Amino acid sequence: MNNRLNAAERAHLGRVKALACSVCDAPGPSEAHHMKQHRQYTCIALCESCHRGYNGLHGTKAFWRIRKMDELDALDVTIRRLIDGCERLVGGPF
Repeated sequence: MNNRLNAAERAHLGRVKALACSVCDAPGPSEAHHMKQHRQYTCIALCESCHRGYNGLHGTKAFWRIRKMDELDALDVTIRRLIDGCERLVGGPF
């Protein structure tokens, strides 16, 4: 599979990485966790601890259990924050 990103995918990932963590709300920049490899539009904004830390997604997942979240919950937070950012740019819902 081609790993090259097009301009729209790079821009989207940049917006995701600029967000606060979708699990613990740590301020950005964040890492973009891919729910499925090569699927750029289902990325979750995660801080290093919630992503790759011992208690993070790729560790024991303790942070996630404490917050009663899974990947789909965190994706929902990421999407809502992206939409909220777009609404502020255009001055209301689009």
